[in-house]
Amino acid sequence: MFKAIRIAILLFVLFVVSVSTWLTQARSTDWNNTLWVTVYPINADGSDQSADYISDLKESDFSSIEEFLAREIRKYGHELDRPLRMALGREVREQPPALEEKASVPQIMLWSLRMRWWAGSVTSDQDGPPPDVRVFVRYHSPRAEFKLENSVGLQKGMVGIVNAFADRRHAGINNVVIAHEFLHTLGATDKYDPASGMPDFPHGFAEPERNPRYPQRLAEIMGGRIAESELDAMVPKSLKYVIIGRQTANEIKLLKE
Repeated sequence: MFKAIRIAILLFVLFVVSVSTWLTQARSTDWNNTLWVTVYPINADGSDQSADYISDLKESDFSSIEEFLAREIRKYGHELDRPLRMALGREVREQPPALEEKASVPQIMLWSLRMRWWAGSVTSDQDGPPPDVRVFVRYHSPRAEFKLENSVGLQKGMVGIVNAFADRRHAGINNVVIAHEFLHTLGATDKYDPASGMPDFPHGFAEPERNPRYPQRLAEIMGGRIAESELDAMVPKSLKYVIIGRQTANEIKLLKE
């Protein structure tokens, strides 16, 4: 009897969590209300440069992400004046759970659960009403020999982890990566070759109909780069050179039926 009751309670909790997650995800792409996104900076390498950069951050440093989304949803016929509101949270002193490079599917699932729990626990003391999306930006002191780890965005839990450089010269590129991972939390998929970094044709191209095809002038946000030739592509310096393509718009329900 007691075992049956425990199982029933667990199933009920699972049902409530599942429904809550579904409702949150559905509301996030109905484009009827402003989405609240909070950026939580993390000093990833413990350097003084990263610490100084974080202390100088302001909410206005992320305003180009708001402007980008507002511009793009208007292209698809939506009239919401401010679809996104970026807020700046306090610095988080803990590092997020790590994921092994060649993790198995069960390990990835466990990591995802740990990440969602971690995201809520390290921000609970500063969130009033919790934001719709939490983005943790891990700042590193830029060095020529240093390569950033891949960033990630989770639709379940609506959490993003972004690796960025603590340098004003990289602020525009950082915001491109933040916008990319934010759209992952809404259901957008990558549109580039993970081995080469080249955007996939046609959905990863901002102008797939352009003739000649190369060089492209803009980047598709989930394609990540501006294709200059069949073998070369560059990361856009800011969101001024980035658009949301139709495939991505369909994934995040921007296309009107």
